[in-house]
Amino acid sequence: MSTDSKRVRALAALLALASGGVALVAGGLALPIEPQAPSVQAQSMEAMRPAAAAMEVRIDNFTFSPATLTVAPGTTVTWVNGDDIPHAVAAKDRSFRSKTLDTDGRYSFTFATAGEYDYFCTLHPHMVGKVIVKESGSPS
Repeated sequence: MSTDSKRVRALAALLALASGGVALVAGGLALPIEPQAPSVQAQSMEAMRPAAAAMEVRIDNFTFSPATLTVAPGTTVTWVNGDDIPHAVAAKDRSFRSKTLDTDGRYSFTFATAGEYDYFCTLHPHMVGKVIVKESGSPS
């Protein structure tokens, strides 16, 4: 067998191994390759990572409910207008701002960074709320 043929066979075997398929061994015999299970450490790390959550704030009777919401980073909060008149949601620090929400209108924002986010209705500034974003286990 020529050197080039050996290189081609070796490359084919490596590709098969990498793709989780079959490996060719000497003589052309094909052997199935068992995929490796993730290590216990990798599984444990994945289990420790919290799933991103979704939370809802209702707008009813000119109030946000709940008025204060505590969430983990990565949580998406959705405001839903249950009033018969329009409302709009904006952060005091200008980190988010909705368009005007008619009845049953929705606006979502994902909070990636820990902190306190005061917000209000831009059409009715007396309507206020707060989202507190902190890692689970952080002191209050």
